[in-house]
Amino acid sequence: MKKSASISPFLAVLVLLTLMVSCQNKPSTVTIGTLLEEMTTPTLLSEYPSPAFTCKQFSSYDRRSVAPEQPGWFANHDASWFIREETNNDRREFVMLEANGPGAIVRFWMTFGNEAAYTGTLRMYFDGLEVPEIEGPVMDIISGGKLAPDPLSSSVSPLTDYARRGHNLYLPIPYAKSLKITYECEALDLEKHSPSVYYNINYRTFEPGTELVSFTMNDLETYADLIKTTANKLSLRDHSGNEIKKISKLSSESGQELSPGKTIRYEKKGPGAIYEITLQITAENLPQALRSTVIQATFDGDRTVWCPVGDFFGTGYKISPYSTWQTSTDSLGQMVSKWIMPYHKSAVIELINLGDQPVMIQDEFTFGQYRWTNQSMHFGAIWHEYHGIDAKGHQGNHLIDNHDDINFVTLEGEGLYAGDAITLFNTADAWWGEGDEKVYVDGEAFPSHFGTGTEDYIGYAWCRPEIFDHFLIAQPDGSGNFHPGMSVNIRHRMLDAIPFTSQIKFDMELWHWATTRMNYAVVSYWYMKPGGKCLVEPNPASAKEPVALKRENMFPPVPDLAGVLQGEHLRVVSLSNGSWEIQNSSSWGWSNNQQLWWMDGGTNGQLKAEFEIAKAGVYTITGNFTKAIDYGNFKLMINDQPAPIHFKGYHSGKPVSVTTELVNLGQFQLQEGINTLQVTITGKQPAAKPRFMVGIDYLKIRND
Repeated sequence: MKKSASISPFLAVLVLLTLMVSCQNKPSTVTIGTLLEEMTTPTLLSEYPSPAFTCKQFSSYDRRSVAPEQPGWFANHDASWFIREETNNDRREFVMLEANGPGAIVRFWMTFGNEAAYTGTLRMYFDGLEVPEIEGPVMDIISGGKLAPDPLSSSVSPLTDYARRGHNLYLPIPYAKSLKITYECEALDLEKHSPSVYYNINYRTFEPGTELVSFTMNDLETYADLIKTTANKLSLRDHSGNEIKKISKLSSESGQELSPGKTIRYEKKGPGAIYEITLQITAENLPQALRSTVIQATFDGDRTVWCPVGDFFGTGYKISPYSTWQTSTDSLGQMVSKWIMPYHKSAVIELINLGDQPVMIQDEFTFGQYRWTNQSMHFGAIWHEYHGIDAKGHQGNHLIDNHDDINFVTLEGEGLYAGDAITLFNTADAWWGEGDEKVYVDGEAFPSHFGTGTEDYIGYAWCRPEIFDHFLIAQPDGSGNFHPGMSVNIRHRMLDAIPFTSQIKFDMELWHWATTRMNYAVVSYWYMKPGGKCLVEPNPASAKEPVALKRENMFPPVPDLAGVLQGEHLRVVSLSNGSWEIQNSSSWGWSNNQQLWWMDGGTNGQLKAEFEIAKAGVYTITGNFTKAIDYGNFKLMINDQPAPIHFKGYHSGKPVSVTTELVNLGQFQLQEGINTLQVTITGKQPAAKPRFMVGIDYLKIRND
């Protein structure tokens, strides 16, 4: 009989350790249950994912966008583009997504142009099966609660007509081998790409060998309690259940003054994490304080956070109450962050006053235990502003429109992209956010995320200005969506966080319908392993810039060097009847493609506006005014000095429907500083339609 081989104690221990490591590294089985549990695990984003996955996007973006150097890169007909059309049981189905597993849908957004577009059936085919596991009216599935309750299935804004909302499904939907999603809609015409069906679908693809259980409709019953619990926690922004003990707090208690140029500094030794930051500031000029007071964080010797506090907490430079899973602001101005910020050896948090006024600070930082491993990552956030950037208006042909891709952030290292927030000031009566996100991961030549519009990326739709908040997205202020003003848009990421192993480059189109000027500020959030690098540097000078509170902060009512004062730059101070706005069009020959447009003024209606002159004197003034079929007659006074002309605004519409006429208004005594222009409607010509409109293209003011 053969003698059995003996194993040395050293070898036995080595074998045991090898088995333990292999068991630890073996990916756990991914199910809808494990994905739901991820959603309410506060520390999840701070550890590089295991099993590893990629996150990409299918969307209805305009397929004429091929490459940056080719025409069509800014093509903007982003509706009703599909992978292909196929016939199933005599049904015309349009393929929206086709992906191999193991994977999971982690965000599904849609909106529609009209009733014909959303009267359709959505189907999901799993693992090559010919019978769809999910099937039903599209609105029911995405936002109507067929699969999950709010907020996992919801639409925004609740203040917007239901059909004009962005419809969002956040219930994770795993698939083991493959998934195909189709849309059946009788009205769809692929040649015309109408009616308009818009979609963005974010999906994970897990590393090969990951065990995964495909979704079935039975899961809705099996995981009913977990689905309900998850929905409730997300709805309430409930971070309870975190097993890591909170061990200390640092705060300024009753508050402290932060003088111009000074810093408040807190330091903690590790390992540990910041779990919550609460901050409230007061100042004589609060909007400027929200922008010029900066939060800076350095973890283990690397500065990873630099951001004005208002932007960091998602409220911009105006207190606008809202709440997401990660950040919130209340009506009293208390701002809260619940981003988890781990560190191995040390954490330094600083509040820096870059402004020229003292700021009162009330703050509280909650620290706690954190088990640092080789998968742990530092939290990062960077802010920068495109200050006074010139936006290009639509020129009538999407294929030749030449807009701009602006960079949100470029990161080098290994990590997860976790979201962003935009604070901008728009200066035109036109939508600023047609631009699509373009996200390049690990050196991609073509972005794996190519979107359909900035509001679609955020999760709402149709540039609607109504405010909303949700556990991952928010629009605390939409004042600047249709008119001059500030808008704040927020998108945080959870299951749809984007992993990168070497680099991520996030660009957003600046695709404005008007040729105008704007301020466009963005903060990006991420997690990266130590040694990662952010290629956007802090810019203190930009944070010191005066914030724009009204349009004239961007366009003062003063003549340019040639003496031209654009009508849209006049400061309107009173209006007796009707309404006014800045009208944009490249069709009518207006200077700068804009005019000051007064509508429905009525007979004897009066508009008063102001402009400013640097030096008193006698000036010759000419004016270029609009004429059309519904424009009225008017007379003018400048500083109570009547112009000798009586302008007749009617134009027959032939050969063009709108034209302009340049007239000499005469000579006027102007004073240094503020001067007044008064327009009085005197009636209309017999053939004119009774809208009594007035259009001021520009004034030319010359000191001869």
